[in-house]
Amino acid sequence: MDDPVHVRSVIRRGGWASHTSGLAHGRVQGNLVILPEVQAGDFLRFCQRNPKPCPVLAVSEPGQFALPTLGGGIDIRSDVPQYRVWRHGELTQEVPDIADLWRPDLVTFILGCSFSFESALQEAGISLRHINEGKNVAMYRTNIATQPAGPFGGAMVVSMRPMPAADVIRAVQVTSRFPNVHGAPVHIGDPALIGIADIAEPDYGDAVPLMPGEIPVFWACGVTPQSAILNAQPAFCITHSPGCMLVTDLLNHHLASF
Repeated sequence: MDDPVHVRSVIRRGGWASHTSGLAHGRVQGNLVILPEVQAGDFLRFCQRNPKPCPVLAVSEPGQFALPTLGGGIDIRSDVPQYRVWRHGELTQEVPDIADLWRPDLVTFILGCSFSFESALQEAGISLRHINEGKNVAMYRTNIATQPAGPFGGAMVVSMRPMPAADVIRAVQVTSRFPNVHGAPVHIGDPALIGIADIAEPDYGDAVPLMPGEIPVFWACGVTPQSAILNAQPAFCITHSPGCMLVTDLLNHHLASF
């Protein structure tokens, strides 16, 4: 499924409830955070202070569920495969549609996703095994602190892609061109140095084992806001389920900085 409008229509009908990695090749995908207007200002400042894990692509007006700058006909209430509903910092539901939860005070944030730079990595000849194996990318909580804003703060979450040592420098060069979708890696090599005890046990996504001669490369991840939400404990919040992104009409190469 390469056409983003078709992808969203399939998701909206309930025909796709899994991760979106590899769908709509070449199109920008986005992480989702929906908060009441009373918390939206603090969360926007959190994103501005932490642009690598939380690069902002779009912010809606309160109550607006269309996102015209990201794609025609988007309805954020139904166009993500799986949503997580949080109440006072606790995950209470995981649902395929949030129309019955929608309120006029809700503000939608769409944040850049590393799925977008994966196309550029593949075009540069760098193989991504989680895509080849039909898996979600492996994601881990770290000991890297974010810069807090109001009640929002906490540790950064990273995504990991193993690759041969010969590909690592090229991967840094390629992803550095995409600051709006996490940019260059935040760590290369020993996972223990960033607080990951067991690389075989990701906190989110699917495990992708290291092969002989490979090095783990870690990028800031858009699941980071979920960690911040756990700390802030807002009375109500909606996010995407890990790996289940909003597929937009934007082209990845339009986000390249040079």
